[in-house]
Amino acid sequence: MPDTKIKIEQSLSSIREKTDFEPKVGIILGTGLGALAKQIEVDTVISYKDITNFPISTVKGHSGELIFGFIDGVRVVAMNGRFHYYEGYSAKEITFPVRVMKYLGIEFLFVSNAAGGINESMLNGDIMIIEDHINFQPENPLRGFNDESIGPRFPDMSEPYSASLIARAEQIAKHNDIRYLKGVYLGLQGPNLETKAEYRAFNRIGADAVGMSTVPEILVANHMGITCFAASVITNVCYPPHRVKLTSHDDVLDVAQASEPKLSSLFKALIKTL
Repeated sequence: MPDTKIKIEQSLSSIREKTDFEPKVGIILGTGLGALAKQIEVDTVISYKDITNFPISTVKGHSGELIFGFIDGVRVVAMNGRFHYYEGYSAKEITFPVRVMKYLGIEFLFVSNAAGGINESMLNGDIMIIEDHINFQPENPLRGFNDESIGPRFPDMSEPYSASLIARAEQIAKHNDIRYLKGVYLGLQGPNLETKAEYRAFNRIGADAVGMSTVPEILVANHMGITCFAASVITNVCYPPHRVKLTSHDDVLDVAQASEPKLSSLFKALIKTL
């Protein structure tokens, strides 16, 4: 059995010692966006440290636990805290939980993140529904040996984010007067925020927002045939250059947490349609 499959089986075994819950939807909660977890009707909570082969979250704003339960009757598993390449993990390590969630039973993956806005129309606190991405991360989680029983060698990425879920999300946002934009997310390594010249360059190549996560997880989810939806909270406006201000991680957390109720409302309503 290939190494990845062995590790998945080991993780499943340690999870199944604690719960036999079978989720339909996986959720990855980004920086400062963990409040949705409090709205889950909880069945079981498992700390990452108690799951074989799982990395440990090291970033402020990421709790580090799997939450199994229900959102409006839909069975979900939420990652309350994700992993990032800049923490020192490999691309395969940070995306490994997505593979485990697939084997737990998920059909859909919902991903949130905090991002810098490089579209001139963006304001702090805006919600951006991700309709495509640009991958500027230095390592691809699909690199290396490919186990065909998990996914194809060359997965198609012409629609990495579900067009039908995006259309539903737009209807929900309009119905609930949630200000939103659709756009392209550009994924970088981090952990530093970008320079004004970089923001300008990314804007010119077609990106609307920039961040340090999401793309690897979406690659792996598509590799495994999982239907994906993702959204960003714009926590700092970065373009044009005169709008760039000194930004700390606490600033990012503050804006993300203030906007979190809007994103939670969107996610909950969209999950309810599944």
